[in-house]
Amino acid sequence: MSRSVRSAVALGAAALVALLGSPASAADVQQLPYSQSTAVGIHNTYDPAAFPYLADGLGTGTGLIELDTWTNLVGSAFRVSHDPVGNSNNCTGSTTVAGLTSGSTNKDLAGCLTDLKTWSDAHPDHAPVVVKVEMKDGFLANKGRGPAEFDTLVNSKLGTSLFRPADLTAGTYATLDAAARANAWPSRAQLQGKFVIELIPGTVEEQNPFDTFWTDQEYATHLRDLQAAGNLAQATAFPAVHTVNTPGDPRTRYADATLRPWFVFFDTDASGFVSNGIDLNWYDQNHYFVVLTDAQNVAPAIDGTNPTEQQARDRLNLLAQDHASIVSADWRSLPSVDSAVVPRGSAQ
Repeated sequence: MSRSVRSAVALGAAALVALLGSPASAADVQQLPYSQSTAVGIHNTYDPAAFPYLADGLGTGTGLIELDTWTNLVGSAFRVSHDPVGNSNNCTGSTTVAGLTSGSTNKDLAGCLTDLKTWSDAHPDHAPVVVKVEMKDGFLANKGRGPAEFDTLVNSKLGTSLFRPADLTAGTYATLDAAARANAWPSRAQLQGKFVIELIPGTVEEQNPFDTFWTDQEYATHLRDLQAAGNLAQATAFPAVHTVNTPGDPRTRYADATLRPWFVFFDTDASGFVSNGIDLNWYDQNHYFVVLTDAQNVAPAIDGTNPTEQQARDRLNLLAQDHASIVSADWRSLPSVDSAVVPRGSAQ
């Protein structure tokens, strides 16, 4: 089926829902472009306090998982932990399905990515999953832990299970921005079995007065330069504009205007985003991907871990109307909500 026909089918489904005023069926939502749906994400999915194993988190059907990654301070490699020393997580690094939920944990990023690939191969029809990587203290290129090395590692572990920046530009668009505004995103059905990596600067990096070139800028520079060299296909991730709390295009914060077209992901606190007079529809109209975190704090606040199922569904619908792409919280005990997907920008 051609892209134009797929787009017509998706628009027709959305129009039908609007006309009838009834919830879209699961089949309808799967035919929507990825940019026109809203899913649920689970915060800090790698944490053993959240799930015994990373595969357990994936098994909820969530639309987003999170890996906190370190490069500096203590230890080598890309480490996965909430704290800077060593690895502390629920990844097993298993190449067998049985090993995903047995054996030792606390692997580095390579091990967590191996778990993703093993789980994905065993569930080839799984919904697209955003893998949010918070670079807690940023890249460390002079020690072999920069954007290029990150790509090499991710490519070696996930390979064809990735939806990449080059898949969005598809050899047709010069930048991610141009591709997003043209709504070149595949449908959710076409993204079955795929991971989409989002990179955000980390809490330590953002508070480091000696670090003024954060993960977002560093990886956007990497994308720009790869495209100029004809090597965009090597890239594995989408950098996100982190923390949006003012109206207008937040990419103007980047003094180097050549970086701005490489940002189509935006990741911010839900409460501030919704309450600060920001034109939420602008993001949706341009088909940008918006991750809203701490969804529970939007008024009226609900429990961040154990709301009722109805409360969580109501919050999903509320933030879908506010044009979120992912509604993120810690609702790990509600798999029926974690796996839910609704049309973006519409009430259900």
